[in-house]
Amino acid sequence: MAESEAETPSTPGEFESKYFEFHGVRLPPFCRGKMEEIANFPVRPSDVWIVTYPKSGTSLLQEVVYLVSQGADPDEIGLMNIDEQLPVLEYPQPGLDIIKELTSPRLIKSHLPYRFLPSDLHNGDSKVIYMARNPKDLVVSYYQFHRSLRTMSYRGTFQEFCRRFMNDKLGYGSWFEHVQEFWEHRMDSNVLFLKYEDMHRDLVMMVEQLARFLGVTCDKAQLESLTEHCHQLVDQCCNAEALPVGRGRVGLWKDIFTVSMNEKFDLVYKQKMGKCDLTFDFYL
Repeated sequence: MAESEAETPSTPGEFESKYFEFHGVRLPPFCRGKMEEIANFPVRPSDVWIVTYPKSGTSLLQEVVYLVSQGADPDEIGLMNIDEQLPVLEYPQPGLDIIKELTSPRLIKSHLPYRFLPSDLHNGDSKVIYMARNPKDLVVSYYQFHRSLRTMSYRGTFQEFCRRFMNDKLGYGSWFEHVQEFWEHRMDSNVLFLKYEDMHRDLVMMVEQLARFLGVTCDKAQLESLTEHCHQLVDQCCNAEALPVGRGRVGLWKDIFTVSMNEKFDLVYKQKMGKCDLTFDFYL
């Protein structure tokens, strides 16, 4: 959710009253009044879309995608405001009108569920990269994110926040539905489904997947150089001092989940994901 969103709720009561519900899905208030325009947003064949549930490793993925697609130097990326290069479709800034006018090839991000994305994407008119992250690490990172931003200043406990997550009461709706909906479309020719943990477990494979999906041709030496640069980005993300308790690492949840919380979470996970063959690594 956008840091600039001043109306983001900070107390349990405010959480209940400020979200915007659209077709049964709880969305941030800045989505109000623009969902029809988003559905009709004109997509170009040269577009590359990055879609995630919040705190699924979006910042890291966007840098890796930018590096692979543009052949950029990782040191140069560090000097850039990468968010300006990859706007979020539904955020107030820069806004839909400006994104429509960006020169091709556009790189566009969104946290919206599959069903709410532009209808042209459903028709396979441009490439979509979706990344999912194991929900235990995600909910810890999402909680820390809410706690760290002055505009959010969430004051509830982690247990309360985790309960909201399990009950689908956070912005962008149910994580369980979000990932399963995209998983159902993983075989679509214009969709690449990735897992955050694979970026840590087998980065070479992920870079190869991205290059192949984006139509980037490179020889063995170029691929090795590209992978080394991506390793630098991953290390920078996971070791940044500004990140509380290494927010980007895999297995983060073990530092904060109690035994009781973990048992409850596993039960909910089994209930909501039991019929889905999508699996996650909860530690490496």
